[in-house]
Amino acid sequence: MQEKSVQGRAAYHHGDLRRVILETAQAMLAEDQGWQFTLREVARRAGVSHAAPYKHFPDRASLLAELAMRGFDQLREVLGAAVAAHPRSVRKALLSAAVAYIQFGADHPALYRLMFSAETSRIVGVHAGDRALNAMGVLLEVLQRGQREGVFRRKPAPGLAAACWSLVHGLTFLTIDGLLLPEKVGNAPVEAALATLLEGVEVP
Repeated sequence: MQEKSVQGRAAYHHGDLRRVILETAQAMLAEDQGWQFTLREVARRAGVSHAAPYKHFPDRASLLAELAMRGFDQLREVLGAAVAAHPRSVRKALLSAAVAYIQFGADHPALYRLMFSAETSRIVGVHAGDRALNAMGVLLEVLQRGQREGVFRRKPAPGLAAACWSLVHGLTFLTIDGLLLPEKVGNAPVEAALATLLEGVEVP
């Protein structure tokens, strides 16, 4: 703990307080699997004064909002990489993005829950802001590309995106909560669900 405090103070003196606070809070989120911590607790863990976080975050809600938006930034990067891995097949690109989305939630369950929690939904600008929309935009671009190539149905792309996201989002939470039990949904529920999704999106 002493080592972390020294690192926190060193970073603070170098003018990098905001990053230290965010990284400390994100580490606490992952360790505690929740965000019940206070700004005072984050400051103590980061090794800075109790008042230091308020230089960048006026309250706990603003810190949680930034953590959620950083999560959307990470999700966008993950989805972008998954799509880029399949430049010649839009079908594989969509499947790859869906699998990557679910894996992101499984790898970062507390962060994923925070991103879509009721608490962050009440914070203006989190879900309607560019950073969240950019993550959804990756999915929308894949669907529009598939329509241009004649692979996906010529229906309004936002509606297709909503259907795809709803299914993948639900699968992510079911995966996080360990509820995809073989006796209920078989041995390969994610693969089966995504195959069904593709059947609904693709041109017959």
